[in-house]
Amino acid sequence: MNEDSNTLAILLFGEIFGMDQILRNRLGKVLPKGMEISHFSVLNHLAWRGVERSPAQLAETFHVTRGAMTNTLAKLGWAGYIHIRPDWDDARRKMVTISPAGRQACKAALSQITPMITQVVEELGDDKVRAALPIIRELRRQMS
Repeated sequence: MNEDSNTLAILLFGEIFGMDQILRNRLGKVLPKGMEISHFSVLNHLAWRGVERSPAQLAETFHVTRGAMTNTLAKLGWAGYIHIRPDWDDARRKMVTISPAGRQACKAALSQITPMITQVVEELGDDKVRAALPIIRELRRQMS
């Protein structure tokens, strides 16, 4: 990699890090009181998937340690947003599903987030967003 490529890589990832920080800050301000981005992410995933997942599967999906996911799930369970049950086929494992209260909390969060992200997409324009998506997806795949 030559110096120009190094500079380009640093600029690209600097923009990604900056965007991540801004997005997390803005999301943190509009999420319902007490809900963290990690909580919303898990609830949204469970709501969209519509199937039970093990804590290990969720940790892998979100690229976090099992301990970090256990902590997030404990907070979601305490809030009544998820149900955790033993796996009937393997008692050592647990299965997680979203509760009705979790669906309601996820909907409430989405209703707060949607205007913000919709505005950004409208300002960029559909064509730019469609052009950026494959590049962002490929970056995510390469980083996984």
